[in-house]
Amino acid sequence: MKTTPNDKIQFILGRRSIRAFGPGAVSEDEVLQILQAAMAAPSAVAKDPWRFVVIRSPQMLAAIAEVLPNGRMLATAPLGIIVCGDNRMVHDGKISYLLQDCSAAIENLLLGAHALGLGACWLGVHPREERVMQFQELLGLPSPIIPIAAIAIGHPGETKEPRTRYNGDYVHWEKWREKAGS
Repeated sequence: MKTTPNDKIQFILGRRSIRAFGPGAVSEDEVLQILQAAMAAPSAVAKDPWRFVVIRSPQMLAAIAEVLPNGRMLATAPLGIIVCGDNRMVHDGKISYLLQDCSAAIENLLLGAHALGLGACWLGVHPREERVMQFQELLGLPSPIIPIAAIAIGHPGETKEPRTRYNGDYVHWEKWREKAGS
């Protein structure tokens, strides 16, 4: 089954993790548009448990980069957004809903940044308890607020070709069928 993606799907395939940033700030308007895109995500029972900490301080971005072994690019990014979940607002008190809701918001945030010509990289915080505690301390988060991810954002300092990671072996039609290597 071979298809050629339409322009809208091609846009999604063009969103790549950017780990090098060029010069220039991310404007206040761009930040607001990115956050609007993030908060347009679906959430279980429309609880919207996501919360965002916007970081522009180079010192704070560098401190956060020290906590994330794969997040060194935060130290050179002009903007970081920490996506958190409010455990008091989550549907049915279930962490799984909080993680799903925040993940949907993160993907929208990444696509929003891409739509504005910005580059971004998603860096996981939760479920690594030591990272969660370090973020709570660094950002002064109250205990019901759980840091889920840090997003580095800026003007791309690298170019990556669109790609798909589609693998037909991961798709089952009508019901589950074991495949070699599944």
